[in-house]
Amino acid sequence: MKHVLLLVIRLYWQIIPVYKRNTCLFSVSCSHHVFNTTAKKGFKAGLTAFWFRFKNCRRGSVLFINPVTKQIQMVLPNGITVIEREDISKYLLSKQNF
Repeated sequence: MKHVLLLVIRLYWQIIPVYKRNTCLFSVSCSHHVFNTTAKKGFKAGLTAFWFRFKNCRRGSVLFINPVTKQIQMVLPNGITVIEREDISKYLLSKQNF
């Protein structure tokens, strides 16, 4: 199953041009993250990574400057997970003028 998931992701990369893909909130695109996780940790971990990204790489995230650390962070749509600046896409940061 691991190899099937990796093949599906490779086909996605081949068939869908970069300019037609949705912009990811994360610095490492969702497909690359799921591919790497699957390759390193197996099918179940890949599916878990896919499901997390699928639920959280969409509208509803909020960029903010942490008042304690003064660092840019983002709260994901699940309302619980906070990610650091280095994990936020450069495109999103530039769009928000951070």
